[in-house]
Amino acid sequence: MKKGLLFVITAPSGCGKGTLRRALLSEHSEIKFCPSITTRQPRPGEVDGVDYTFVSMPEFFRRRENDEFVEWAEVYGNYYATPRQDVEKAIAEGSLIILEKDVQGARTLRKVYPDGIFIFILPPSMEELKRRIESRGTEEESEMAMRFDSARREIADLSDFDYVIINTDMERAKDRLSAIILGERIAHGDYPCESQRRSIDDNPNPAGPNSQDWV
Repeated sequence: MKKGLLFVITAPSGCGKGTLRRALLSEHSEIKFCPSITTRQPRPGEVDGVDYTFVSMPEFFRRRENDEFVEWAEVYGNYYATPRQDVEKAIAEGSLIILEKDVQGARTLRKVYPDGIFIFILPPSMEELKRRIESRGTEEESEMAMRFDSARREIADLSDFDYVIINTDMERAKDRLSAIILGERIAHGDYPCESQRRSIDDNPNPAGPNSQDWV
């Protein structure tokens, strides 16, 4: 059995990676999503076990001590991790699997899974990113400033990523992500059915490796 294909989408906070991932999965039932484990509180609309697996601090540390994580990190005072068993099982079964990670976690995963496909989501501009973070209303002013400053640093170096998508319009960004995934499947000898291939023809070429068309 051939190995599965791993896709990792990442972005600074507020770029819409969660919304983009949900839109993608609503149209591609063949893709498995492996939710991260986190100690933070759910945001409005998030579902435990679907968007994230929400756990207590003691439970997180217990799993960490048992070596149940591929990687883990502390981000803005909360802990996040990638569950080892779920990812390894999906890869061994030959599945298409997608992870949604913060930038720090994605860079760590790049070292663990060098054959994975890593996709960075950019906002249309820094001004729009700031507006999106403020409009969520889930962070204090000091935390919003910290997230915005962190985003500037993360966007400065995209060398670890295979593709860049500018999330100006969610529908177009979703179509570009679909095209990347289908194109990589074909490149790896996994030929989608006719209905899945058709979406490639309907979409413009996705931003290629380390695209620099974002300002």
